[in-house]
Amino acid sequence: MSYALNGRPGVSAQTRERILAIAQELGWYPNRAARALSAARADACGLVLARPARTIALEPFFMEFIAGAELELASHSIALTIQLVGDVEEEMAVYRRWWGEHRVDGVLMVDLRLDDPRVDELTRLGLPAVVVGGPLENHAIPAVWHDEGQAVAEAVQYLAALGHTRVAHVTGVGEFVHTTQRAAAFRRVTSELGVEAEIVETDYSAESGARATRRLLSSPRRPSAIVFDSDVLAVTGLGVAQQMGLVVPDDVSIIGWDDSLISRVVHPPLTAITRDIEAYGVAVTRHLLATIDGQPVGDLETEAGALTTRGSTGPPRSRVPGLR
Repeated sequence: MSYALNGRPGVSAQTRERILAIAQELGWYPNRAARALSAARADACGLVLARPARTIALEPFFMEFIAGAELELASHSIALTIQLVGDVEEEMAVYRRWWGEHRVDGVLMVDLRLDDPRVDELTRLGLPAVVVGGPLENHAIPAVWHDEGQAVAEAVQYLAALGHTRVAHVTGVGEFVHTTQRAAAFRRVTSELGVEAEIVETDYSAESGARATRRLLSSPRRPSAIVFDSDVLAVTGLGVAQQMGLVVPDDVSIIGWDDSLISRVVHPPLTAITRDIEAYGVAVTRHLLATIDGQPVGDLETEAGALTTRGSTGPPRSRVPGLR
């Protein structure tokens, strides 16, 4: 009977269906605590976020990513444990506590940093993990990633084709690997195309995005287009431009990143780098579950983002016929 209830082999399909039907009729559910003890599993995966709570609450990426993770975990009746911390040191302390107390079976590690100490710590602990981002070199932990530079190149080439010769890039946190990858691609492509470029770093908050945009648009050589590293930054930048009396896209074109709902409900709707973040969360979590099960897994490259054009981008005013 236990074989049927726990989905184990050794029971015919007809018998299994009959036993499950009786269990459902009686309102029986497996005792997950007892099963976790017998299987030496916590039936939970962890996600630690070393970012301010207010940033997480406003960032569509994490909401969609967590939705994807939950979708995959729910299909296996596994819980997701989330904790916010102040920095990487606190994050590593949480990993040590979770693994020591057997709170989780594995973790998703986000916001990969340059020379990230968390990779070595997770390896030392032996805690199953998957890194969100990469690729990594000389590592023992699998990573799930996509090409950040491809989307940047597409955005810059599109702006150059529209006639933009001065383009800015408002990035996120400089120590994040995905930030450095995007910035490097931006520098390379603008140089190849002969486009004047400027990069301004932020901490992803709306306040820092507003300051960066105001500084760029107040410059004597203000850019005619700005690429932002998140939807929150892009929407904030749009608001600043309009407050300064500039017309989007005639005076400044704006491109956002991740293409969440807020990109499509503002006016004008934002051109953005579109990627299926929920599917990304599913892929990463599926990779983690395979790792926990001891399956041989390596790095996994997922589909890169692609440009979706909308009303926030167009030729600079000087290139519009009849306007000089």
